[in-house]
Amino acid sequence: MATPRRSFLKIGALAALALAAGGGWYRATHPATPQRFVLDGEARAAIDAIVPAMLAGALPPAGPARGAAVAQATERVHLAILGLPLATQKEIHDLFGLLALGPARRLLAGVPDGWAGARTEQVAAFLQDWRLHRFAMLQVAYHALHDLVLGAWYADPSAWAAIGYPGPLKELA
Repeated sequence: MATPRRSFLKIGALAALALAAGGGWYRATHPATPQRFVLDGEARAAIDAIVPAMLAGALPPAGPARGAAVAQATERVHLAILGLPLATQKEIHDLFGLLALGPARRLLAGVPDGWAGARTEQVAAFLQDWRLHRFAMLQVAYHALHDLVLGAWYADPSAWAAIGYPGPLKELA
């Protein structure tokens, strides 16, 4: 049974009005002012999985020291994010929201079972894919993650010796 053209147009117009009303209601109940970034749940699990993939050669070998280094790096990434402007924190929040969403995580990152169970090789492959992706948006997301993780890691003076950095000049301190 075919739907008459007029009925189809009416249903389409009603659906558009319903979507517009829903969007207006959402904006009215959820203020657009950016909130401070909160690292919890899947966002923390994602950073915990990304840190070992990005810092593979810089982290201590497997064991309690490695786990402690990953936890410290994750906390420093969180502190680095909190030091950014609120609008940038919102963008990072949106990125981690995307990475936490199951279907997006599977399709965009190739991590099927959540970040807590992701293998370092899976995460490294996802990061390499985003680094070289044809879509600039995913490349920008990779560079944001890269800069956050490496910047937070090398901001800690205990990481300087491994790269031969003696620290800031005494005259400038």
